[in-house]
Amino acid sequence: MRKGVKATVVGGVLVVMLGGAGYGAFNLVSALNGDGGLGASEPEPVRTGPPSGDEVEETTGKFFAAWEKGQAATAAALTNNELAAEPLFTAYGQEAHITGVSITPGAGTGATVPFTVKATVSYDGKSKPLTYKSTLTVVRGKTTGKALVDWKPSVVHPELQRDDTLVTGEAASPPIEAVDRDGTVLTEDKYPSLGPILDELRGKYGEQAGGTPGVELAIRHASAEAADTPLLTLAEGKAGRLPTTLSASAQAAAEKAVKSYDESSVVAVKPSTGEVLAVANNRADGFNAAFLGKQAPGSTMKIVSAATLIDNGITEMNGPAPCPPDAAWQSQTFRNIKGMDPNDNATLSESFARSCNTAFVKYADAVKVDSLTKEAEERFGLGKDNWQTGIPSFDGQVPASGGPDTAANMLGQGQVQMNPLNMASVTATAITGTFRQPVIVPQKLDGRELASARGLSADTVGQLRAMMNRTATSGTAAEAMSGLTGSVGAKTGSAEVDGQKTSNSWFTGYRDDIAAAAMTEEGGRGGDAAGPIVAAVLRTGG
Repeated sequence: MRKGVKATVVGGVLVVMLGGAGYGAFNLVSALNGDGGLGASEPEPVRTGPPSGDEVEETTGKFFAAWEKGQAATAAALTNNELAAEPLFTAYGQEAHITGVSITPGAGTGATVPFTVKATVSYDGKSKPLTYKSTLTVVRGKTTGKALVDWKPSVVHPELQRDDTLVTGEAASPPIEAVDRDGTVLTEDKYPSLGPILDELRGKYGEQAGGTPGVELAIRHASAEAADTPLLTLAEGKAGRLPTTLSASAQAAAEKAVKSYDESSVVAVKPSTGEVLAVANNRADGFNAAFLGKQAPGSTMKIVSAATLIDNGITEMNGPAPCPPDAAWQSQTFRNIKGMDPNDNATLSESFARSCNTAFVKYADAVKVDSLTKEAEERFGLGKDNWQTGIPSFDGQVPASGGPDTAANMLGQGQVQMNPLNMASVTATAITGTFRQPVIVPQKLDGRELASARGLSADTVGQLRAMMNRTATSGTAAEAMSGLTGSVGAKTGSAEVDGQKTSNSWFTGYRDDIAAAAMTEEGGRGGDAAGPIVAAVLRTGG
C-alpha cells in the first residue's frame, strides 16, 4: 500500500482510510454504524403554523434589503411565487427606471407589515421623487415551511394587479382635458369615479383630441385593450380637449350617492338621445362595474319580461297575472318575497308594481324558450355584443335557456347578466319606445357605428310607463322615489347570488328625460340601497 494508507476491518468489511483524512474516515465509519454521515443525516422537519414575530421581522428585513439593492432574483426568492415576482422586480429597476429605493416598515399587525417606499424615477435626463405606501403579509411556505412574503403585485405598488407591469417613457397616449356637455372640465380629483374612465378615454381618443404625449411612469396592463394607468408625470405633455356627454351636476350627485353604500355602481342616461350623463362606482377593486359588470339584475328585468308578455299577446297591463304564494316550473319552486299577500285576481300592473315573482313564473308555459332573448335583442338592443359607447362596456346577456332557467330568466335570475348601464338603457327604451345605444363620447367625434334595435310600439310603451309609474308612486319603489316630481317611474329588484347571505340590491327609474340604474352588492332589497342612489341622481334633472 502507498504511504499514508491504512487498512482495517470493520464488521467484516475491509475499510481503506487515507492517513490524515480523519474527516473521511469518521464519516465512513459513522455511515456504517448508521450514525449519519454520507447521505444518512435526518432532514430537519418542515416547520408549520403561522410565522413567528422573529420570522416576520427577518423575512421582511431581507426582502426589503434585496428590493432596495435592485436584486430582483433575491427579492423574488423571498416570496411564495418566485416565477411571478421576479419579472416585476426586474421591470421595476429596468423598464420603470426606479432607483434609490428606500423602504421604511411601519408597525405591523401579526404577520402583516405596512411600509413606505421612497425612490426616484429617472428617464432621459428627467427625474422626480416617487413615494407611496403598501403592505405585505408573511406566510409559511407550503412545501418548504420557510417564512415567505405572500406574493401579490400590489406589494410592489398598491395599484398593480395580476399580469400588470411598470414602465417609464413617453406616454402611450397624449393627455386629455375631458369636458362635460356644457364645457366644465372633468378631473379625477373632483370626480374620483372617473379616474379609470378618463384613462380609457385618453387611451382611445388622446391623439384625436390633438394633444402631445409627455413622459410618465405608468402601469401597463396585460390586455392590449386596456389603457395605461399613469402614476407619475416626469414631463407634461400637451392636453387635447375631449368632449363627453357627461353632466357635471349629475356626475357630482352620482359620486356622492354611491359613497353611502360599499360596492355600489350607478349610471344615468338621457333617454331622448342615449347620452350617458353620469357613471360612478364605489368599489374596493376600482372596477368599472357600472359599465363592465355582469350580474343577475333581479326583478328590474321584469321590465323586459312584461314587454315580452305584452308584445307576444300573452297578457297586458290590465290583463290577468295571478300572484299565488308559490309556483313550480320544471321541478323548481319559485316564491315571493316574505310577507307578500297572494292575489289570484291580480292584473299584470299590480303584480309588476308589487314585484310578484310567481305571476311571471306562471306565464313561463306561454313563453317560448327564446321569446325573452328575442325581446331583449331585437327591441332593447341587448346581448349582441355590439355597443360602441366610447369606452369598454358589456352589453348584457339574455340567453335562450331551457329548463328552470326559462322561468328564472324572467325574474332576472338564471342566466341573465346585466349592469347599471344596461338597465338604465332598458328604462330609456321602455319610456321612449326607441333604443338609442348609450354613448359617453359623441358619435360625431369618430363616426363609429352605433348598435340598433327595433324598439317598442307606442301601445307597449304606454303600458310600461303606466306600470313603472304605479311602482314608483304606490309600489315597491314608492319610498325611494318619494318627493320626486314630474313624469316618474321605477322598478325594484333584488338578486340572489351563490355564496352571499344577502341579495344584491337593484333599482332603475326615470324622471322626465333622465333614466338611471344602480346596483349595490349585498345591499338587500332594491329600495334599500340602490333606490336611494338612483333617486339622488334623478333629483338633479340631468
